[in-house]
Amino acid sequence: MTNPASGFAYLLRGLRLILKPGVKRYIVIPILINAVLFFLALTYAFNEIGTLTDWIMSYLPEWLSFLQYLLLPIFWLAAIIVVLIVFSMLINIIGAPFNPYLAKAVESVLTGSAPPDSLLPAWAEAKNAIVGEIKKWLYFIAFAIPLVILTFVPGINFLAPFAWFLFGAWMYSIEYADYPMGNHGLTFPEIRKRLSQKRFLSLGFGSAVTLATMIPFANFIVMPVAVAGATAMRVEEFPMQHIVE
Repeated sequence: MTNPASGFAYLLRGLRLILKPGVKRYIVIPILINAVLFFLALTYAFNEIGTLTDWIMSYLPEWLSFLQYLLLPIFWLAAIIVVLIVFSMLINIIGAPFNPYLAKAVESVLTGSAPPDSLLPAWAEAKNAIVGEIKKWLYFIAFAIPLVILTFVPGINFLAPFAWFLFGAWMYSIEYADYPMGNHGLTFPEIRKRLSQKRFLSLGFGSAVTLATMIPFANFIVMPVAVAGATAMRVEEFPMQHIVE
């Protein structure tokens, strides 16, 4: 199935999977990382939105002051989504060394066998995981720049929150599918290619993650839940015969 509703369902599956024996021990550190960084990121964003609005309004004539009431909601929506995306990517850089092991544990629960162990030493695996996260950042920046420009273009900037939401959903699907697919040797470009073959499914999963990050306190457990859900999606929607070239 490739409809968005199936993608939503996989995130719910992840919530059940992280409570399985043999999986729970991998979620403690990611949850602690989430809690601390989310608080810091959200506090910073809330403090800066007012400053940004005042700076923009200072360049507009007084008779256009009414635009403040139009711009502020747009900035808030766009800023919240941007913070959520950046926040997720930041915590995943920190959690990158742990998440592949979580994905392996979940796959073992689902299939009865884990992916083959890498021949690389632990430090090399951690380095590769962090390098992979940096590549995602570069991909994010390449697409974020035109979206930032869209946010400030009068007349069409009302589309910005919707564009950011779709882009965020796509980034989340890539972010969390990377762990179960990466465990089987797929590179970042290959993962994007596979997910694009079932784009609606991938966007549904990413949309569910985006919405979950907006729920107070629930966002603290989004990372491990999303890794587990993405692993279930990998096992059922992208079986090995379709992954290995």
